[in-house]
Amino acid sequence: MRDLSARIKSGLWFAPAAVLVLLVFVYPIVRTVSLSFIHLNLSTGFQPQFAGLDNFARLISDSRFFGSLRVTALFTVASVALEFLFGLLAALAAEKIGRGKRTARTLLLIPWTLPTAIIAVLWLWIFNDQYGFINAILARLGVIDSPIAWLGRPHTALLSITMADVWKAFPFVYIVLLAGLQSIPREMYEAMDVDGGNAWHKFRYITLPHLLPFIFLALIFRIVQAFAVFDLVYVLTGGGPGGATETISVYGYYTFMRYLDFGYGAALVVSIVLILALIAWILYSLLLRKYEMAR
Repeated sequence: MRDLSARIKSGLWFAPAAVLVLLVFVYPIVRTVSLSFIHLNLSTGFQPQFAGLDNFARLISDSRFFGSLRVTALFTVASVALEFLFGLLAALAAEKIGRGKRTARTLLLIPWTLPTAIIAVLWLWIFNDQYGFINAILARLGVIDSPIAWLGRPHTALLSITMADVWKAFPFVYIVLLAGLQSIPREMYEAMDVDGGNAWHKFRYITLPHLLPFIFLALIFRIVQAFAVFDLVYVLTGGGPGGATETISVYGYYTFMRYLDFGYGAALVVSIVLILALIAWILYSLLLRKYEMAR
């Protein structure tokens, strides 16, 4: 009886946490999935009507959906690739720094600690065509004769958002990879020195295999966050000009909040989650295979 009473009491301790999880995580997921199977918009008078798979079938013929998906894919690939490159270089450099190591690491983490909305406003000023920092520097160097509307042109707008995201997010990759570098035994590098290995051999046969789990962690987090980017794009361009920077999250937001098409908006959200799950599974399979081969 005492054991039963103790189990009941211990279970009661977890009850508030379980209720919180249900309210914050489980209910929104169930609600969104259920909304994706109904029509709920202005044309139905906001009265729910069962739609079956109609909302998902509509996705297949929605050119705007595929356009936003293309923009999101381009942004994700470019930003995550650059963040990984800069994060890896910064981690390798920070590992070699002797004096001022803590100061250098702290300074590199500042962009990651700032809220994304504030970062977006900062870069909005930097990219301003009349008094922006970038145009001023390029004009002084004689690179440009007239100001460039970085956020007003399709190609430069997406490039500008990518630059802002890389500056904001590469410190996360840096700190994860730095933790991985610090977990590698120094004796392995010393043994490589005895065998006559150079810097490339150390990186290829020691550093990279040991970093693979950390690389997977950093990439999966950044791919998910980049694919679901919203606030940075919304503040800088709002998806413009002409939809050139409209990511799938921004399109979903407009579908919900501007067009009030809740059923189709929920189908967009579900499709985003499914695409991210597929990407995570593919990445996990590739990196796991590479990790096992390295072992």
